[in-house]
Amino acid sequence: MRHHWLFLGACGWVLLILVFVTKFISRKAVDEYEERFGGQSSTTSELRAVKLPLSTVGKTVSQQPDQWRAQSSATPAMTEWDFVVEKRLQLLSAVCKNNSLMNLTHIPISKFVLDRIFVCDKHNILFCQTPKVGNTQWKKVLITLNGAFSGVEEIPENLVHDHEKNGLPRLSSMTPQEITHRNTTYTYNCEIPRWRECSPCRTTQLWLKTYFKFFIVRDPFERLISAFSDKFIKNPRFEPWYRHNIAPVIIRKYRRSHRDSDLAAAGLHFEDFVRYLGDVEGRRRLDRQFGEHIIHWTTYAELCAPCDIRYDVIGHHETLERDAAHILKRAAIERLVSYPSIPPGITRYNKTKIERYFSGVSKRDIRRLYVRYQGDFRLFGYPTPDFLLN
Repeated sequence: MRHHWLFLGACGWVLLILVFVTKFISRKAVDEYEERFGGQSSTTSELRAVKLPLSTVGKTVSQQPDQWRAQSSATPAMTEWDFVVEKRLQLLSAVCKNNSLMNLTHIPISKFVLDRIFVCDKHNILFCQTPKVGNTQWKKVLITLNGAFSGVEEIPENLVHDHEKNGLPRLSSMTPQEITHRNTTYTYNCEIPRWRECSPCRTTQLWLKTYFKFFIVRDPFERLISAFSDKFIKNPRFEPWYRHNIAPVIIRKYRRSHRDSDLAAAGLHFEDFVRYLGDVEGRRRLDRQFGEHIIHWTTYAELCAPCDIRYDVIGHHETLERDAAHILKRAAIERLVSYPSIPPGITRYNKTKIERYFSGVSKRDIRRLYVRYQGDFRLFGYPTPDFLLN
């Protein structure tokens, strides 16, 4: 009997040992499996969640810290220019949150803004027009994409700006439901000056998420020089109202000495133009009179509302060669259309020309002008023109 109980006890211990060994082997197998498969996907997710530090922008992958080199092997590699574009958007976001600049950067989304945004439904693209920054060429790209022409070189110059015939609808021509379809959140606000009113006037939440959105900027003061030269000196034959209707009004109000009989002959001086642009209250009254002709010197913030519409790319005129190729690729149209050839040196920042134009302008007027365009300088990373201000 005693042997019988010893035998049963031994069997019990053997069973306990077997259960323990089996669980140990099973747990080890699970751990090995998770290490090989589950752990790998977890690491990849964590790498993808790492936010791009500003200090890495502009460096090649080989120059990035170890965690970024690890990420580049796990996700599609970002090019050097991807980092540049991302840094611009991060700067824009940071400046938009600056409370001291709110009145310069946050603009109600009115019909005036929606009039600036051209739509290419065929390829889901929205392009915000910022005059005097090479917009004619981008319009040619979109017209070509719509299929009316096989290449940008075939499009007549007079057709590009004929918005009744060029086949490029504006966002303002669409219903709120159609705008919703093209889907960044913003408020469509009609509490704006009368000359910009929308009809019917309403406040509506709209969405613009599904389309690729972009626009181009350049140094704000260089853009003003381009607008002045083109509209008041070089091109009055095609747009005579700038010289014959707008210039005399500015001269009468802002030239310190003039005779009405000499207005047409004298023409607008750049100093008069700067005084007009820097006069907050007086300019607003004149702008109502001038209507949409002022878009050539309106701020980028007023034109495209970049703090309220989430754009995918903001190109710079000074790096247009790189940005044009980047935009075509991001919009997935690089095989369908080419950006027109860019003459050598045309996009280069010309400090000498800026100094020459501003040489006759008082420091007081330059500072007032900078106050108005400070939002544009800050939003898009252009350095303060201290060589003019101090």
